[in-house]
This record gives sequence, C-alpha cells and structure tokens, in this order.
Amino acid sequence: MKWMWAYTVGFTVLPHVGGFLGWFINRKAIPVWYEKLKKPSWCPPRKMFPVAWTVLYTGMGYASYLIWNDLGGCSSKALVPLGLYGAQLALNWAWPPLFFGARNLKMALIDILCLDVLAIGTMCSWYRINKIATLLMVPYLGWLAMATCLTIRIWKDNPEQKPGKSE
Repeated sequence: MKWMWAYTVGFTVLPHVGGFLGWFINRKAIPVWYEKLKKPSWCPPRKMFPVAWTVLYTGMGYASYLIWNDLGGCSSKALVPLGLYGAQLALNWAWPPLFFGARNLKMALIDILCLDVLAIGTMCSWYRINKIATLLMVPYLGWLAMATCLTIRIWKDNPEQKPGKSE
C-alpha cells in the first residue's frame, strides 16, 4: 500500500513514453512532409495534437492502473483486459513511425483500423471491471474515430509516389 502511488504514476506515465518517442523520432518529418499533404478542412491544427495526446494518454494510463488495481495486479484475470490494452497501445505507438517515418499511408491506415478494434475490445473487457476506467477511454475512442477518418482522407487524397518519381 505504501508504494501504490508509484504504480499509479507508472501506469499513468507509460502511454506517454511511446507517444513522446514517436514525436521525437518523427519531429523533423512533421513540419516538412506532413504540411505538404492534402488534408481536409476539418483537420485539427498541428498544435492541438500534443495537447490532445497528453490528455488522452493520461486518461488511458490512469484507467489501465484502475483495471490493474481492481484485478489485484498481474493476475490471470488481468491477462485479457490488460493484454488488449497493451496490444492497442503498441498499435498506437506504431502509427507515427508508419505514417511519418515510413510515409506509408496504407500501413498507417491498416494500423489505425486494427487499433480501433482493439481499443473497443479493451473498453468492452473493462466495462464489467471498472466503469470509471471505461469512461476514461471514451475521449480516446472519440479522438481515434476522428484520427481514423483523417487517416482515410489523407490516404485517399494523397496517392503514394511510385518508386523513381520525385516527391
């Protein structure tokens, strides 16, 4: 009980690690390549993304702590709910390198569609365990829906260059 705060902080901070690394690795490609892409009028301004992800990662991280705590830590009961959470988090972290790093819009789209399914599965598995944790994931799911639509639109509006053609 004495060290419970460390678990709370650890779970809450964990999603930020991959998010920060994704930003750090791809930060140079964002202003150069991303700005040249054709984007819909409803695309959020670039400065909104770090703010949104800070709030979303904090909420989902704390939610994962609530699930872990309610299931008694790393127990067999936690395998599916936290396994789904971990899998969707891995796909979340994989999206920036696919989109910005590899500039592979099709793979980024496949990634985010799988991410959507896993995020919904995570929430469904959490619902009976902790309703607050599930509710903390709702803004994330909403943002993912927008990000999925945005990825689809960018993929459709920016045909990938064939090898040998200039960018």
